[in-house]
Amino acid sequence: MIKVQLDEIQKRLLREVADLHSVPEGAFNIRSNGASAGRQSTANIDIIPRPAGDGLEVRIKPGTKNESVHIPVVMTKTGLSEVVYNDFYIGEGADVTIVAGCGIDNCGPKDSEHDGIHRFYVGKGAKVKYVEKHYGSGTGTGKRILNPGTEVYLEENAVAEMEMVQIKGVDDTERTTTAELAAGARLVVRERLMTHGQQRAISKYVVHMNGDGATADVVSRSVARDDSHQKFDAVLVGNAACSGHTECDSIIMDNGRILAVPGLEANNVDAALVHEAAIGKIAGDQIIKLMTLGLTEQEAEEQIINGFLK
Repeated sequence: MIKVQLDEIQKRLLREVADLHSVPEGAFNIRSNGASAGRQSTANIDIIPRPAGDGLEVRIKPGTKNESVHIPVVMTKTGLSEVVYNDFYIGEGADVTIVAGCGIDNCGPKDSEHDGIHRFYVGKGAKVKYVEKHYGSGTGTGKRILNPGTEVYLEENAVAEMEMVQIKGVDDTERTTTAELAAGARLVVRERLMTHGQQRAISKYVVHMNGDGATADVVSRSVARDDSHQKFDAVLVGNAACSGHTECDSIIMDNGRILAVPGLEANNVDAALVHEAAIGKIAGDQIIKLMTLGLTEQEAEEQIINGFLK
């Protein structure tokens, strides 16, 4: 067992962003305040640090099944800013889960920022499930800033399922995701986020379906509270006989602002592309129904929001 030295705040952040209560089995790299706090490879998964110390190269052998990679990041120093590059090579026919995420606890006056650039190269017939969670905490006046950039390259019949979650406490985030899909490839994205206070969250997706039979399904569910601002910008490009669907379903509260920007580009007569968007407040009858069961109005709102974001 690899011994990882973390304080209680760092352990709490790991629980929030990666559901880790102890050192995980299998391959992992835990990054803490700009450096590796522990790393382990396996027979089928190699984690290799970049020479500059600014990220990792993760190589998963063809045919690897039922294995996972954990690469969480925790930051507890105010004023720390970093850009990390991680490249994932998933071999042909593999089926693996990758758990990332970043937690920032900022108790100081300076902004703390983590920008993670992740590139996925998924081989023929391979499948990857990617989970990325963001979380912020701390009593300082400095912001907690997260700007993830994700690139996905799917070869023939490859599958990528992505769960993108912003839990709470992130002051500013701009998420950019691009994907290139070959014939028969499938991309599924489920984004869930909630903003409050003066927070800002921008999500941008650009998906190119380049081969016949490629499919993409990008769905965002969000809640904007207080004076926060959100923007969901999704572009699907059909360059072959393909099918794509994008959806934004949002609850707006208080003085929140939400902008949904659909983009559909068909460059093939057999490209079938659909966009859906719905933004609205919580229905009054939902709140009343829960209040008749003994909940206060605030408790009713929280129940509805928690169910909506599941």
